[in-house]
Amino acid sequence: MKLEILSPERSLYNGDVDVVTLPGTLGRFTVLQDHAPLISSLNEGIIRIKPYEGEEVELSIKGGFIEVKQNIVTVCVEK
Repeated sequence: MKLEILSPERSLYNGDVDVVTLPGTLGRFTVLQDHAPLISSLNEGIIRIKPYEGEEVELSIKGGFIEVKQNIVTVCVEK
């Protein structure tokens, strides 16, 4: 699935991933391929990204929002 993480200043991540785990307002949650459509707010915490190839990436955020639709995950964050 395609993941794009944006901050007001710049793009923080853009690429194909297997798994992304996020700090949701109601608790941590994981998005996998073919996830149901979703819009959620995010709390301060760590986003964990597992790319198709390569090592896991961690990104610290202060909050934000996520949209999941048709294997495209878009995350807008405050860093």
